[in-house]
Amino acid sequence: MMKRNVIGKGPKDLKKTLRRLMKYLGFHKLALAAVAVMVVISAMANIMGTYLLKPVIQQFIEPGDLPGLARAVALMGLMYGIGVLCTWGYGQLMVHTAQQVVSQIRHDLFTHTQTLPLSYFDGHTHGELMSHFTNDVDAVNEALNNSFTVIIQSFVMVVGTITMLLVLNVALSAIVIAFLLLMSVFMFISARRSKKYYAQQQAGLADLNGFVEEMVAGQKVEKVFNHEEKDFEEFCRRNERLREAGTKAVSYAGMMVPAVVSLSFFNYAVSACVGGLFVLAGLTDIATLSPYLVYVRQSALPLNQLTQQANFFLTAMSGAERIFEMMDVEPEVDEGKVTLVRTRTDSDGVHEDAGGPDYAWKVPGEAGETLVPLQGDVRFHDVSFGYVPEKTVLRHVSLYAKPGQEIAFVGSTGAGKTTIINLITRFYEIQSGTITYDGIDLRDIRKDDLRRSLSVVVQDTHLFTGTIADNIRYGRLEATDEEVRQAAILANADSFIRRLPDGYDTMLYGDGDNLSQGQRQLLAIARAAVAKPPVFILDEATSSIDTRTEKLIGIGLDHLMEGRTVFVIAHRLSTVRNANAIMVVEQGEIIERGDHEALLQQKGRYFQLYTGQAQLS
Repeated sequence: MMKRNVIGKGPKDLKKTLRRLMKYLGFHKLALAAVAVMVVISAMANIMGTYLLKPVIQQFIEPGDLPGLARAVALMGLMYGIGVLCTWGYGQLMVHTAQQVVSQIRHDLFTHTQTLPLSYFDGHTHGELMSHFTNDVDAVNEALNNSFTVIIQSFVMVVGTITMLLVLNVALSAIVIAFLLLMSVFMFISARRSKKYYAQQQAGLADLNGFVEEMVAGQKVEKVFNHEEKDFEEFCRRNERLREAGTKAVSYAGMMVPAVVSLSFFNYAVSACVGGLFVLAGLTDIATLSPYLVYVRQSALPLNQLTQQANFFLTAMSGAERIFEMMDVEPEVDEGKVTLVRTRTDSDGVHEDAGGPDYAWKVPGEAGETLVPLQGDVRFHDVSFGYVPEKTVLRHVSLYAKPGQEIAFVGSTGAGKTTIINLITRFYEIQSGTITYDGIDLRDIRKDDLRRSLSVVVQDTHLFTGTIADNIRYGRLEATDEEVRQAAILANADSFIRRLPDGYDTMLYGDGDNLSQGQRQLLAIARAAVAKPPVFILDEATSSIDTRTEKLIGIGLDHLMEGRTVFVIAHRLSTVRNANAIMVVEQGEIIERGDHEALLQQKGRYFQLYTGQAQLS
């Protein structure tokens, strides 16, 4: 099978990476043992089949025993046939085993990826993360399919061939061993030199992949601003850097195979000439020299295979190392013990009931577990936060949102409004202060349960590949078709959905590119509506909706937010006029707070924004 050229570099810690990979292989010990046995049988059949040339020549060809020769040839054919069957067997078994191992690696990698904090994704490009699931996993897969068996077979062939050479003629074997040592030294030196260039090649590949990914994702922007020619020039520059790095990386590795082949031919020629002289001198005979020369010719084959597999093996180990490095990233810290449970209220009070209509926090304590009704009371107490330690984004923020209140945040871009929302959802951890939810420290609530009690609509709507109904139901997977439709009606999305050719069964691809930005945002609002949480977070939720549509869904949002705590971030001040409290955020601090009328009377920053004397930038 023709091998695909996998680009990579050698791992930093080969032994550690190999140990980690062996743990996965350890789950398939019996299959791998069977593969190893069949590989050894296949290699030994090849070695012993060659050795039979000596007795065949001595016992049957020289005496002219044709019936005996026929039996010997049949025996050799049987031996080679067993080798062929073993080759087919270990090839099939190794394919199935390799796929199971790689599938488990993908499973573990994806599972771990879902536990990583958002800060990890902030510091890594999508292309870089996806390369772990594609390039790196493919490299491991290819090594398991090919390198594992080839390395075992080559080792057996080298040991077996040298052994048989020594058995046939020790003196002649000195020549072959000298050439084999020369080949090994050359391979070692070439591999060391090529290793550092693979690092440059990998960096160039990552750079080019990241650029291509950005260009594909930003095609509309590229075409609108007519940047095709400039972006093509940039692509050519990066592609040329990769070509130069790749040329240096492959040059040393590429010269190993032809150099080893040339040395093997020279080795064969020298051995044949010296062997002929040994025959003339009576130091050996034709029957011994014939299989001996076949072994000499075969001796280079396993070395060639090892040189071909060396780069694939190192690339696979490098890919495995990058996978394991990502698996070693500390998952999102979650020390919360408080969980969210369904409850039912009767004459005896509040009781946990899996089918109940209400929710409560189950708070463990020394005296036992207590149920705190889920109301949506969120409070910040002197909270400070920075995405990086050296830069503070929020400074001593204190605020409260009582159950059922609508709290709005306004201010300049970068003032810290969205950061406040990210802290409520615990996407990031605060450096000082406390945030409470129904009187419970947010850090004591298990993150999955906390986020189940919230529903977020962000400005940059993300839709998944699937039907419109599936995307709305993403807010609550157990929602019925009727509940999905009611949520769409509430968000004023039902009318445009029903006008689509397949209605709620319309498939969405490419993040919903076949819909307008406003329609996509309406679906996001419907997705939040179907979840029916006690706390709503609307981060520029109507920014992509025209004024007419905004008015139409205003009543729906009022019904949606009725009895729920709502946090709203808005640039359109008209959308927050009815909020119970408006927080004006500037440079990470709340500089003004109050309702619409009270803030206008203060004639401060909000008054300037509302009257047009200042703008939200």
